[in-house]
Amino acid sequence: MSTPPPAPPLSKSKIFLRRLASFVVLWTIVLTALFSSNRLVSDYVFLMIMVFLAVTGLAEFYGLVAKRGLVCFEGWGILGGTLLMVGTFLNLTGQLGTSGSPARVNDFETSFLILFVLGLCLRQFVSRSNTAGILAISTTLFGLMYVPWLLNFIQKINFFPGVNGHYYLLYFVLITKFSDTGAYATGSLIGRHKMIPRISPGKTWEGFGGAIVVSTLASLVFVHFLGSKMAGMNWKHAIVLGVILSIAAVIGDLIESLFKREAGVKDSGKFFPGIGGILDLLDSLLFNAPIMYLYLRHVLTHP
Repeated sequence: MSTPPPAPPLSKSKIFLRRLASFVVLWTIVLTALFSSNRLVSDYVFLMIMVFLAVTGLAEFYGLVAKRGLVCFEGWGILGGTLLMVGTFLNLTGQLGTSGSPARVNDFETSFLILFVLGLCLRQFVSRSNTAGILAISTTLFGLMYVPWLLNFIQKINFFPGVNGHYYLLYFVLITKFSDTGAYATGSLIGRHKMIPRISPGKTWEGFGGAIVVSTLASLVFVHFLGSKMAGMNWKHAIVLGVILSIAAVIGDLIESLFKREAGVKDSGKFFPGIGGILDLLDSLLFNAPIMYLYLRHVLTHP
């Protein structure tokens, strides 16, 4: 009995639309929880989703490391990522007796990273088979910094003291996704000149321009309707953030493409069959989160 032929691969448009739908569903759940009047729901559902994204994304990253033939301390890294996310949440919400101020939270993260590196060294001390200690420590630490540490800035935006962080988080997520959509739509319609084909053959300079234009227009529209709920925000900041976040979103996408290309895979994982993994949905958000947080802290709310 002959086996049926394999199903044809999905087109780029179908993959993009499915990833967009998955992104919308995921962040609809997150934002619905955030705007819930029940504090337990708004805080702890948000935390559970953040930890899920961090752990799953980190596991995918370490999977790329393994496919590249490199070594890492995967279990140690995932444990560290979980503790980092939960510890930051407890500090931000004042449940450890702290004020939740940015300086206090940053001190916690710095202390945690120091202990994490020390723990990695101790882990290498007891390893009887791994002779690539520097490599294992480096890849494990980079995974922690690339996924949980960058994702932690989403928590910092959401719980930023003195403002309604939910609206900044909603703004940041929507503007980032409009950047992705603008890049894809423009690149598909008029894209001719490749950006970095050795890393991402589908990225074009026309798509890059489309990302900036669409993201900036979306930023202006958002601020026009909801800017009154965002301290310090005006149309000038909307333009600046629209441009900066769109550029960083494209760069974040290219960085993940670089990792996948080196690992020899098309998708970061198989969490969404036919679409890819969690990192494929988060790539453009990871570097935008610290940019949004720093702009909020040092520009929008700076006295």
